[in-house]
Amino acid sequence: MRSWVEVSLGQIRANYRAVRTVVGSAVDVMAVVKADAYRHGAVEVSRALEAEGANWLAVSSVDEGVYLRRQGIRARILVMADFLPEERAGLEEFDLTPVIHSLEDVPAARVPYHLKIDSGMGRLGTRAAAEEIARAVQATPANLEGLMTHFASSANYESRQTEEQLLHFEGVLAGMRTAGLAPRYIHASGTIPVAYGRKTAWWNLVRPGHAIYGYVSPARGPAPKRQLLVRPALAWKATILATKDLETGSLIGYGGIHRALRPMRIAVLAVGYADGVPHRLSNRGHVIANGKLAPIVGAVSMDLTTVDVTGSPELRVGDAVTLLGSDGEVSIDAQQIARVAGTISYSVLCGISARVKRVYVD
Repeated sequence: MRSWVEVSLGQIRANYRAVRTVVGSAVDVMAVVKADAYRHGAVEVSRALEAEGANWLAVSSVDEGVYLRRQGIRARILVMADFLPEERAGLEEFDLTPVIHSLEDVPAARVPYHLKIDSGMGRLGTRAAAEEIARAVQATPANLEGLMTHFASSANYESRQTEEQLLHFEGVLAGMRTAGLAPRYIHASGTIPVAYGRKTAWWNLVRPGHAIYGYVSPARGPAPKRQLLVRPALAWKATILATKDLETGSLIGYGGIHRALRPMRIAVLAVGYADGVPHRLSNRGHVIANGKLAPIVGAVSMDLTTVDVTGSPELRVGDAVTLLGSDGEVSIDAQQIARVAGTISYSVLCGISARVKRVYVD
């Protein structure tokens, strides 16, 4: 194989259990498997989570939910990022639970739904007052199964935005309860409020995504001690297509942005930005070659990446190097790549192209 990822389903299950342990038996866990399970493979990950006892999964779109149903996934599936009018029939046909973001859509809801409150994110969700929400919902109160919101800055303990969002959401919830409405599920938290123990934001359902795949973003400011320990479930590797000895002064790659300052042995890897290697790793990033860090030299191109393997002359065509993962005592994770590339770890994981083969291990 030219380039492939190895996904440990055993680690996925272990990460899910770690979340369950932190939140306890009174809180259910809705694992987020949108975007092809952050490119880990939605079907395989969902099956592993179901086998581990997951009652809920979350996707972004109706299409994602339908695909999982057609692959035999039976857990409850929440469609979080709204739906188009022509997709309403699919919600019912495939037993998908929509998130409704506008009170105008409440009267047309024919299936149980979760209502999203825009408590300060400024994206999807209703900003209506509790009294207005209650009036809209009371026409068909049985269909309101959940009330939810989404935090904008949960990792930033230097900001009061999360506290302000909690106050807004709690006010809406209190107003609805006063009107006699009692949604079965109340949820707001993704990975960060779980990992750092913000229990007031858990209610009875949490929605971890990043943690399921082994990541917790670092908190800013005076954060509590992290409670959740998870490990990455994905390793990314590529094959060496060619090795070459270059003399001092040789230029490497498009634009000749790297000039060899000494005699150099390079390896050409069968992976590039079309596979998801961030172009900004050009002349900046590293891979792991035979247990040693090997710098990327020259520009990352569409299908190829060139690395300096002068320190590992034993490497040959057909050998594998590690772009993300561990080899011996050296490791590179998505957060490290993101720092170098000037992006976020979510983007690194979700950017791994579909043409990169997926290999599943336990």
